[in-house]
Amino acid sequence: MKRSLKVTDVLKKVRECVDKGRYYDTSHSTLRKRQRCISLPEILYVLRHGHHEKKKDEYKPEHNDWTYAIRGKTVDEKDIRIAVAFDLDGMLIITVIEID
Repeated sequence: MKRSLKVTDVLKKVRECVDKGRYYDTSHSTLRKRQRCISLPEILYVLRHGHHEKKKDEYKPEHNDWTYAIRGKTVDEKDIRIAVAFDLDGMLIITVIEID
């Protein structure tokens, strides 16, 4: 199977998905948000204002797709990284991590 191509302008695509409400939590991200006390508004803020952390992008052969890392600070200065992927419907929020 041919490897899928990486998205070239990740931040543009992320922000378009957020602005259009085309983002979806995975069951994994729902669990991690609860465990790590990170709210959806905090995640959306970082997706709108954060930066693409290219070195953390990963190819996932089991899905033949890429996950992309967006990192930034929330309004109350939590440093978080969000892993996202894209499908035909929009953006999947894969997981969220608070950086110490």
